[in-house]
Amino acid sequence: MELRFLGGAREVGRSAILVNGSLLLDFGVKTDSPPQYPVGSARGRGVDPEAVVASHGHLDHVGAIPALLSGDSRPPIHWTPPTDELAQVLARDTLKLHGGTPQCPFTGEEVSRVTEVSETHGYREPFEAAGHRVEFLDAGHVPGSAHVLVDDGETRLLYTGDFHTDAQRLVSPTADRPDADVVVCESTYADVEHEPRAAVEERFVDSVRTTLWEGGTVVVPAFAIGRTQELMLVCEAHDLDCYVDGMGQEVTDIVRRHPEFLRDPEAMRRAKSNARFVTGRDGQRKRIADQSTVIITTAGMLSGGPAMTYLPEIHANPVNKICFSGYQVEGTPGRQLLKTGSAEIGGRHLRVSAQVESYDFSAHADSTGLRSFLGAYEDTPILVDHGDSCEWFAGELEAAGHDARAPELGETVEV
Repeated sequence: MELRFLGGAREVGRSAILVNGSLLLDFGVKTDSPPQYPVGSARGRGVDPEAVVASHGHLDHVGAIPALLSGDSRPPIHWTPPTDELAQVLARDTLKLHGGTPQCPFTGEEVSRVTEVSETHGYREPFEAAGHRVEFLDAGHVPGSAHVLVDDGETRLLYTGDFHTDAQRLVSPTADRPDADVVVCESTYADVEHEPRAAVEERFVDSVRTTLWEGGTVVVPAFAIGRTQELMLVCEAHDLDCYVDGMGQEVTDIVRRHPEFLRDPEAMRRAKSNARFVTGRDGQRKRIADQSTVIITTAGMLSGGPAMTYLPEIHANPVNKICFSGYQVEGTPGRQLLKTGSAEIGGRHLRVSAQVESYDFSAHADSTGLRSFLGAYEDTPILVDHGDSCEWFAGELEAAGHDARAPELGETVEV
């Protein structure tokens, strides 16, 4: 089997692996400025697979997929039902925000073609793609996320995609450890130990309750896919009223249409009933910002979205609070705010007097989780990708007795 790492090698973003020159696993975007696309493509174009298999619906894994449908190219796209819908939401959002600019690698026509070539599959339902036998297994990351098992008749490849080995309120942890001849494993948090989720949740809830008791407003920047729904579930479980704003509203409705991909569909129904969705009409956001309440809003790193309205409204009051719910990438306004207490928000430089806190609600396996997962593959070659410390982690695995390495960007590996 031949694997060409077009993206995601020794980096986080633009995940893309070409198998045997014909089967493409993921095709994402690295959201730098300007965006970066998989190598061998110009703004996502120029790669011509026979079929595409997508692991889950996040921009760094599916953000450039419509660009594969330019010209006469019509490769079938295989994914789970939630990933299908989530990827199309992301594509439409990218088109709405950046259509006709270098920030958007595809046209509206190409986005509309996605539906024509989409083929959905559940977990443990084998299918054929570009002459390979493929199977999705639950990865425990977000609804519909999958490990991808690929068999070309000689070699069985396990592409982990993004995964979590601990339970979240939204989805159950991965429990699948299929036989494989080679594993391509993500390593996002290879050098991090997550605080136990129950402890994170308890600290978050206690902090929010303190602010509400003092009459303050809590803004929680959150990723639309996965994180918003997780926080809605936390709020409902602890009897905290909340507003939900941004793309997370549409995503919530999508995941509720696929209850078989949720840990507790009834809990998600209650969380939706507990939350109030914001329309943004007639100055609604400014009125909400004056309330003593919780506002869960995109974007998770303050790079856009309704958060741009809420922060200027609440930033000057030291009773108010901004609670980040995940990692803030270097160079983003969220990271700047955490480090310096000020940030460029919506074209304005804000020096924030509100309290700023950060909570690790990550949906990725940490160092212990990764090693636990890979314990099932002691005698299997491991190719480490999707991380900022891929080489280091591969070295750690080798020291522990694994056959491990970290391919370079653009490298072709024979396995």
